[in-house]
This record gives sequence, structure tokens and C-alpha cells, in this order.
Amino acid sequence: MLDGKHYINGEWLSSGDGVIEVKNPATGELFGTVPNGGKDEATRAVEAAAAAFPEWSRKTVYERSALLMKWHDLLLEQKEEIGRILTMEMGKPLSEAIGEVEYSASFVHWFAEEAKRMYGRTIPASKEGKRIQVNKQPVGVVASITPWNFPAAMIARKIAPALATGCTFVAKPAKLTPLTAVKMVELAEQAGFPKGVINLVTGSASAIGEVFTTHPDIRKLTFTGSTEIGKELMKQSSERMLNLSLELGGHAPIIVLEDADLDLAVAGTMASKFRNAGQTCVCGNRIYVQESILDEFTEKLAQAAGKLKVGNGLDEGVEIGPLVDQGGYEKVDQHVRDAVDKGAKIVVGGEGKAENGSYFYNPTVLSGASSDMLVMNEETFGPVAPVMPFKTDEEAVKLANDTRFGLAAYFFTESMSRGTYLAENLEYGIVGWNDGAPSTAQAPFGGMKESGIGREGGQEGLEAFLETKYISIQV
Repeated sequence: MLDGKHYINGEWLSSGDGVIEVKNPATGELFGTVPNGGKDEATRAVEAAAAAFPEWSRKTVYERSALLMKWHDLLLEQKEEIGRILTMEMGKPLSEAIGEVEYSASFVHWFAEEAKRMYGRTIPASKEGKRIQVNKQPVGVVASITPWNFPAAMIARKIAPALATGCTFVAKPAKLTPLTAVKMVELAEQAGFPKGVINLVTGSASAIGEVFTTHPDIRKLTFTGSTEIGKELMKQSSERMLNLSLELGGHAPIIVLEDADLDLAVAGTMASKFRNAGQTCVCGNRIYVQESILDEFTEKLAQAAGKLKVGNGLDEGVEIGPLVDQGGYEKVDQHVRDAVDKGAKIVVGGEGKAENGSYFYNPTVLSGASSDMLVMNEETFGPVAPVMPFKTDEEAVKLANDTRFGLAAYFFTESMSRGTYLAENLEYGIVGWNDGAPSTAQAPFGGMKESGIGREGGQEGLEAFLETKYISIQV
């Protein structure tokens, strides 16, 4: 059993109001514990980060980059161990968990290199004797709150650009999956980051979050999670006009046009919909298929979904792990039952198993979906693929955009003109064109509408942790 601790100013600490038990969602068994920290621990961590900021921000970008690359190498060297921890606390298949660690390391690598391109600029002056400069400098102490579904990737995608720019960092991982973050910070310590540059606290989301939104030394808060919690953090941060990055909920559509390569469309839909048992903010939640190919596509999708092996993520060949908890299981089952009650048909799946504290749901394909069903209006966060027909490209775009969310969307077509129309008219921050897995470290990740503020990854992900300073010089 793993015994996780806070990491504050270079020390591993166990203070707090008891411990939080971390259970394996595949078995219900106790896997480890972390301290149930709160306001005191969060405050100490923020103060440590603030004390470390002046020296860390003065280091050259080459010094910071070198440390990030050491961390990157350690992450890859121990990816199997980290992946095993991730699977045991979150449930996803081991191969998928190791893939997440590799994905996480790619952000560390990217920002270690991208940090060397934090260019300012000189602007031609309008008057003789003046010089105009634009400088980039780190925003300051950064706090993060990350979700349970990608416990490695969400930490890396936030901490790597922050450290690269010269910010110091306080991380608060999800209560369900804190041990992956603990292991990653252990490796960061081995890489040689100075005391106070990286801090980690586990425990009460409300108590720690309150410190993050109110402490005067926090200059930026970056959060990934539900839109509802994101709105609450915005309210709490408004008194300080705190710099925020919010990656919030999604309700991704998948559109399959009649000229699509059906095998490619099915493969892309499978990659989007069933990764992490459908527990991703960018997974396809609503599938719209042009009428002329509806039956063929649905049959092919059902055949592929029916072949997926469900079970403990540590078992060989498993492709669908457990849902994270009872609440997630009940929501998935409710969405399926509601759809059936309103006329949908279960083509494959449609049932699960809940026992001994573990919750599995079979990959499910529903035909005859309609816009009045919960599954077409709410983020399911489970392995359920509802298929609904459409007639025209314009109708498909209208259906896809009929939501308050705008994180990710996908479509499949071999037509450049039709694809361009969809790409330009879908109201989403991320669009996959014949691509069910578009996420990558070098590209901006984030949403429109109520799916968030700001971008992570790419050049935009670096800019999110920088302030722009204009300097006018009279010589």
C-alpha cells in the first residue's frame, strides 16, 4: 500500500485532518492513503512557492530547461511504475496508462524547448529619441487544481509551462487519484528542482481552493474540471481579478458525412468515444450520421464496440476499465435507461456490473437517438455511443452547435469543401477532421463558450504563464 504525503518547500509531510483513502476502482480494495490537508497546508505551500519565486525566475531559461529535461527523462524511465500506480487508482488499462505517462512527458519536453523561444520585441518608435520594448516575464506563483481522469497528463500540461517561464507552482490533485501526482513530484525532486519551486498538497478541495483564490501571493489559478466548479472558482477569484485558465466540461459531437471512409470513421469514433471508458472531457458524446450510411455505420461501430474487453486494467488485453465510482456508474446507467424509454434501441451493450465497490459498464451503442434524450444533452462520461441521423451538412452543424459547451468536435469526410465548411462553422476550440485523437503537446488545447478560458499546450500554453510588459524609453 502506498503512503503519499504533501510536498512543501522540499519536505514530505503528513499533516492534516486524518487521511484520504485511495481505492482501486476495479476491485474496491484500499490501494493507498494521502493526508487530508486543508488551509494550513495550502498556505504553507503558497508561502514556500512565493519565497522561491525570485531566485527561480532569475535563473536562465537554459537552467530551467535542463531541469525539465531531467524530469522528462525520469518520467520515461519509470513510465511503467507510474502507469501501474495510475491504473490502480484510476482504473484505465495499463497500456493506456503508460501512454498517458508518455503523453505527459511530451509536455515537459515541449515546454523545456519552447521556453527558449519566449521572445519579446522592439517596436519602431513614432518620435526621435524613443525606444519601445515589449518584454515577457513570469506571472508569479501558480496554483493548480486537476481532475481524476488524467492524473498525470493534467499535472504535466500545467506545471511544465509554468516552470519553463519561471513561475513557481502549487499543485492540488484530485482526491480520487492523488498518488500519480505524488510519484511525479518525487521524480521532480530527484531531477533537482530547488526547494519551494514545486509544491503539492492533498486534501479538502474547498479549503485548499479557498486559499488558492484568496491568498495574495497566488497570481494565477489553472483548473481542469466541471463547468459548475469553474464558475464557482471564477466567483471566488473575482475580488482579486485573479489570472485564470479554465479547461471545463465538454459535450463533443461526432459527425459522419456520407462520403466518409467508413472504416476510418469507425476507428476514429472508437478512439474518441471509448478511450478511458469514455471518461474524458473530449470524448465523442453525440454521434450524428448522414441518413444514407446510418445503418452501415451503426453496424460497424457496434461490431467494433462489442469486441472490446472489459475488466481490471492490470489484466492483459483489457481495453475498457471500470468507471471511477458509483456516481459515475449510476449516471451512465441513467442515460441508457432514459434513451431506451424514449425510443432508442440497444445495438450492443446496455448493461453493467456493480459489486464490491467496483463499477463496470459494457461498451454500448444506441441507435435511434433523439435530441430529447439525456445522453444527447448531458456529458455522459462513460462508454455509451448514441447514434442519431441527419440529412444535410447544415443540419449537422446546427445539431452539433446546439449546446452551451464548445471543447472538442470531430467529423469525417473525404470532401475538402464540405470539411472546410464544417471546420469553420463548428463552435469548438478543438476540431478533429478524420482524426479521433487530435490532442498533442505542440497544439493549443481548450474550449469555447462554457468549456473554458485560455489554452494549454503549444505556444499559447506558454503565453498563459507570462505577463506582457511594455517599456517606453526616452534616450
